Amino acid sequence: MIRIDRVWLCAQPLDMRAGAERLLAAVVSTLGAAHAHHGYLFVNSRATRIKLIVHDGFGVWCAARRLNAGRFVWLSATEAVPASLELTRAQFDALVVGLPWQRLPEMAVITRM
Repeated sequence: MIRIDRVWLCAQPLDMRAGAERLLAAVVSTLGAAHAHHGYLFVNSRATRIKLIVHDGFGVWCAARRLNAGRFVWLSATEAVPASLELTRAQFDALVVGLPWQRLPEMAVITRM
């Protein structure tokens, strides 16, 4: 199993034809460095595909996921967000299955029926 201590969401959509080298270059240009045991998550412009690269200390792993229906819940272009955003494990788990990961804290409590 690949150890991932932190996951970073790259806010800007990226061409999914990009391989691990180009994705790694995007991480380094945005964050300054790719750290061991950190994952970096990218999306295409239609939010139907994501790619995750992970630096494991020795090399880079690249994984891709495509939804057959629907879209991944991503950051809106109108939101004022940084170039990258750190996700919690729960947010990452929700994002990769297409759930509204940004609202996890407020969804954890039912306030009215």
